[in-house]
Amino acid sequence: MTVFARIQTAFAQPALREGLRDMRAVSLGISAWGLVTGVAMVKSGLSVQLALAISLFVFAGSAQLAALPLIASGAPLWLILGTAFCVNLRFVVFGAQMRPYLEHLPRLRRIAYGYLIGDLSQVLMIRKHPHPTRDPQQAQYFLGVSLANWLAWQIPSILGILLAQHIPGSWGLAFAGTLALLGIVLSLLADRTIAAVIVVASALSAMLFWLPLRLNLLAAIVGALVVGMVWDAWSTRQVASAGGLLDGTKP
Repeated sequence: MTVFARIQTAFAQPALREGLRDMRAVSLGISAWGLVTGVAMVKSGLSVQLALAISLFVFAGSAQLAALPLIASGAPLWLILGTAFCVNLRFVVFGAQMRPYLEHLPRLRRIAYGYLIGDLSQVLMIRKHPHPTRDPQQAQYFLGVSLANWLAWQIPSILGILLAQHIPGSWGLAFAGTLALLGIVLSLLADRTIAAVIVVASALSAMLFWLPLRLNLLAAIVGALVVGMVWDAWSTRQVASAGGLLDGTKP
């Protein structure tokens, strides 16, 4: 079977198309921030070639945005790498969450799916399929939301990189991107764990605004990560305890 035939067969899967449709609802906010990030990378002094490589190979918008002010201010390399590492620590958690869904797939496919993992695609996947199985429909759904997320970010980001020199600062793209991202964040507040993480990150970022080199963002990320992991562990124990009471294994 040719590559084109394989792609055509994959997109014929109902679960994959459903994933594409579900991600479409939040893709506007992703695209707005992708465009802002692409423009910001070039205007921060990166070459077009380097900015394109970062967008395609790093594929972590929050890490890019966190590192850019440090690069522009001439921060030491250890601080830039440390910031990007801390921002991306959440992907270790995401990978662990996705393992039960994807562990039966071939290694190369697992690597490709790992590259595609994103914040919103992860949220949509867990909401749609809270209980992992070996059902191929789950992997197809994840591929659908992840591809839509990747395209919604990469296309505007690349456009922003290529057109950055022709986009005046008076257009207020950063403000528009902030509004779009705010809409996405508010839609996630129904989940108590995510709401707690958002509140902690916002509070720490505001309280520690006086720190140099945007270290308040680093502190907010670490604090939110700790709260999210603790809250998730506590919720898991509560569910397990409730399940034990129901089946009579606990007094």
